[in-house]
Amino acid sequence: MSEPASEASANDRAVIRTLIVDDHAVVRSGLRKVLEAEPDIEVVGEAGDARNAVFETRAKKPDVILMDVVMPGKSGIEAIPDVLHEAPEAKILILSMQDDARYVREAFEAGASGYVLKEAADTEVVAAVREVAAGGRYVHPTLGARLVVADAEERKRAAEDPLSDRERGVLRLLALGHTNQEIADQLYISVRTAETHRAHIMLKLRLTTRAELVRYALAQGLLNESDQ
Repeated sequence: MSEPASEASANDRAVIRTLIVDDHAVVRSGLRKVLEAEPDIEVVGEAGDARNAVFETRAKKPDVILMDVVMPGKSGIEAIPDVLHEAPEAKILILSMQDDARYVREAFEAGASGYVLKEAADTEVVAAVREVAAGGRYVHPTLGARLVVADAEERKRAAEDPLSDRERGVLRLLALGHTNQEIADQLYISVRTAETHRAHIMLKLRLTTRAELVRYALAQGLLNESDQ
């Protein structure tokens, strides 16, 4: 007697090996239960921070990595390049409480394939895992709409000012004489990210010295009287 078509297709479907990265054990436990209830998804490991995510990725070679954004040490978005270095074929699915379109853009620019809110239904998380595992991209419809609007606004601002809000913040601190380490500490980013922002600012503005940065910051009104 042959199997029903639905059961046969489920059995034939390749198992999606997943890694869960979140600093809260209760969140990891809940995600594991949701994912392992599916016949085509297997949780092969967990990690509580970016550092261990790299180790687990190297050891388990997952197909999909569910990555939280806010974690101790390096953020999930900052960790994406390191993780993909260990498993270039893996797909990163960001699972976050942040519903800001800027985070979505940053995640995709860093190499993510999907972005799901933690408040999403279990069925949406499962669907997102399957979508990115199959080579697609996944963003919740509401977030996708916000991203389109944000991109349009960003293009308009870029025509008037080439720097992003974050870059303007870094520029202000640079003009005030702060080091890359001090900027990283104040903005809760890595030193490497601060250095990258500085390089992008210099390139976009075609500046070469700190004195030029200070003059530009003054001209743009980024320094108030007490700063000066």
